[in-house]
Amino acid sequence: MRRTALAVAAAFILGALSHAAYAANPPKIEDGLTYLRYALNALKRAEVKDKAAASRDQAVQLTEKAIEEVNKAIKANAEK
Repeated sequence: MRRTALAVAAAFILGALSHAAYAANPPKIEDGLTYLRYALNALKRAEVKDKAAASRDQAVQLTEKAIEEVNKAIKANAEK
């Protein structure tokens, strides 16, 4: 649990630091897909207590849904 919290905190810090870089070179939707896949992997591997398992499972489902939606957006963008 502590390791997961540390990983989440590190992700937020890295995200904040990279904000300036994104302003100069905006990310592409494919980049978001990559990060969603990383997040999904982390969620699936995260060790949680019984009370948190349902929340983690819901987060996994929502992340999988987000990946589906991003894939749809990539496909729609390619058809332009």
